[in-house]
Amino acid sequence: MPGTISKIIHFQDEEEFLEDMMEIVERFTYLASRYGHNVIEGVLLWDYIGIHDEGGVKIFRVGEFPYFEGTLKLDLETLRIMERYFDEMESKWDELRVEDIAYFVEMLNEAIGREIVFYEAYDLGLDRNTAYIILNLLNLQYLESVVEGTDREIFEEAVGMLMEYV
Repeated sequence: MPGTISKIIHFQDEEEFLEDMMEIVERFTYLASRYGHNVIEGVLLWDYIGIHDEGGVKIFRVGEFPYFEGTLKLDLETLRIMERYFDEMESKWDELRVEDIAYFVEMLNEAIGREIVFYEAYDLGLDRNTAYIILNLLNLQYLESVVEGTDREIFEEAVGMLMEYV
């Protein structure tokens, strides 16, 4: 997309990074609701998995499968196969690498008999304590030129927090 850049971000503390990103995204989403332009177009962590069901693609983290199971519109047999594979991945969490997740996803799709599980982090070169972020610089410039008052403070806080990582 015109005006966007993609960047791999490295961080030390995953929980802190996630909390910061939630605050940053919340601020930019608020500004987008008022001005129609969002700066953050996407964030992908090293352990994000996509599953295509009847409703489209849903994204979640490897350890969150039990929480998303009820939201997936898939037949019961497919869900059970997925549950076994995700349980296996979660049981190896401490030593889990992107290569392992990519292998599990490949094996999972073979077991299901169709390619409905996607894992992009391996192809992007991510690892633990890394994320891939897509920023729209044109929207950043636009917001910088139009926000005033309290919205200016929100904008500057979001940009300041984002710059700590970028």
